[in-house]
Amino acid sequence: MNLDHVFVCGNPALDFAATLRARRTRRFDMFANPDRLDAWYLESGVVDAITPGEESDREQATAVREAVYQLVTARRLEEEYDTAALRLVNDTARTPAAVPQLTPSGRWTDATPAEALSTVARLAVELLSGPDVPLLKECGNPECTRVYIDRSRGKRRQWCGMDSCGNKIKAAAYRARKKSTAAGTPLS
Repeated sequence: MNLDHVFVCGNPALDFAATLRARRTRRFDMFANPDRLDAWYLESGVVDAITPGEESDREQATAVREAVYQLVTARRLEEEYDTAALRLVNDTARTPAAVPQLTPSGRWTDATPAEALSTVARLAVELLSGPDVPLLKECGNPECTRVYIDRSRGKRRQWCGMDSCGNKIKAAAYRARKKSTAAGTPLS
């Protein structure tokens, strides 16, 4: 049940926040309906099985997603946290989370949408209070608003992912150079 969710940010809480794509331009919401939210929880590995969600679960997840994005952005820019966003993420993290169980075939996590969302909120709390904060970067693609953890050698990664953004930017730059040299005007 792949619905084109992308996991390039280095942390499920960041990937969760990135499900509203192109925030500054087109604003494409990957959680258009409860089924897509359920699929995200499964595809992300946050849970292995989920009780089907309702519209109210999608609305709550969307609110938490936006709060996580606000907090991540504030932390990345070394600004004060929005108190309403902070309260929402903390209140969500306080609710019962998904609990993994040991089965004969290994680890298995079955959850309700509320438990899965609490797990994501707890991951956001851990991320924003942990050692990866200095590694948070926003994608260099002007249309992309994903924040990712830059664990690259030299910390010079520019895009959330090569497939999703890096190749597009590189291809556009190549086309611009070719067009410029074809017109007889070298780019500097």
